[in-house]
Amino acid sequence: MADWTDQLPQAAREYIDGHRLDEVECIISDLPGIARGKAVPASKFAKQAYFHLPDSIFYQTITGDWGEAAGEDGFIERDMILKPDFSTASAAPWTGDWTLQVIHDAYDRDGDPIPFSPRNVLKRVVQLYKDKGWKPVVAPEMEFFLVARNVDPAKGIEPMMGRSGRPAAARQAYSMTAVDEFGPVIDDIYDFAEAQGFEIDGITQEGGAGQLEINLRHGDPVKLADEVFYFKRLIREAALRHNCFATFMAKPIEDEPGSAMHIHHSIIDMETGKNLFSGPQGGETDAFYNFIAGLQLHLPAGLAVMAPYVNSYRRYVKDHAAPINLEWARDNRTTGIRVPLSGPDSRRVENRIAGMDCNPYLGIAVSLACGYLGLVNQDRPRRQFYGDAYEGDGDIPQVMGNALDLFDEAEALHQVLGPEFARVYSIVKRAEYEEFLQVISPWEREHLLLNV
Repeated sequence: MADWTDQLPQAAREYIDGHRLDEVECIISDLPGIARGKAVPASKFAKQAYFHLPDSIFYQTITGDWGEAAGEDGFIERDMILKPDFSTASAAPWTGDWTLQVIHDAYDRDGDPIPFSPRNVLKRVVQLYKDKGWKPVVAPEMEFFLVARNVDPAKGIEPMMGRSGRPAAARQAYSMTAVDEFGPVIDDIYDFAEAQGFEIDGITQEGGAGQLEINLRHGDPVKLADEVFYFKRLIREAALRHNCFATFMAKPIEDEPGSAMHIHHSIIDMETGKNLFSGPQGGETDAFYNFIAGLQLHLPAGLAVMAPYVNSYRRYVKDHAAPINLEWARDNRTTGIRVPLSGPDSRRVENRIAGMDCNPYLGIAVSLACGYLGLVNQDRPRRQFYGDAYEGDGDIPQVMGNALDLFDEAEALHQVLGPEFARVYSIVKRAEYEEFLQVISPWEREHLLLNV
């Protein structure tokens, strides 16, 4: 055990210090961002350098069906080789015994990365930046709802009961009293995060009933995507301890705002260590404008990845804290692309399009890919927007089918993300969309059954 435990991060070592490690969860993210893998006794994990899972986990839809994504060879279910990344080892503090989680990377039998594994997709994009001498830095913001337990899908989602015994109230953004309503859940979130070695930059109440936001400190894109991947599970487990659900669904409650994963980006010049978006005198550089242009030009095609479900598009409505277009502005939360107030060293660009329901590896990868294309093509953005962007027209797809059409046509984006990933992703998402179209909603039965 000593050989591999020496490679663990400090938080993981401290968690198991003085205890007998019982189990290791060997996990990997599938396309939706669900943790797949195996739980093995710690003694067995100490003896294995890798384990196997079939590549079919990446062909599975969110409903558990299979997209016909295996290709010309048919549905063979080849075994992947999954190797641990010990830097990701993290406590699973909600379990009844002493358990660690370790994220694994997926390779084929020749040792090449599996191209449609989400973590590998993000690594591919980050490497393209590094090949140019650039180091991308991101800071995700996670919005989510704490809601009452819902065991009947036919019933609407309701806010959770707060500490006061009253349902969580809406329209209380930034209220400390509202945050206090969820105090016991938030306490467990903090405790779990500390045990896992994660640093939370802050928790705030958002505009929806029972909606919270957690901000993470900026850093390496892969590391931050790992943290969001872990955080989703952590938050769900904390909620379950208090008889409620945590949901990252983009729009869980009618007439309430949706949940986003805002992504802040900056780029470091690896030679100088300076922010690529700021010049020697502190002014905005061509690269700053190129990155914004890349988002404006390519995010419509990337939306199918950042808004991956039919429910995702219910977020993009006027005056509900979600953008409807890709205008850019300084310190303006009505636009899809925002430049926050900051000094030259911390100058950054915020993508406000991505939903919290997206896979964090893929959402960050697509956002960086769009900016990358703007940088390498030296594109120029539209003029800065002034005023209320909700008064303008929308310029992003409003339904999943249209978003998938744009994604399928985006050859430049495919080359950055990987053509094989693009092929598999499109097939799986079209299978989900076609399955949804077979469902008749209550609205249709109410208004169409006897009226048309």
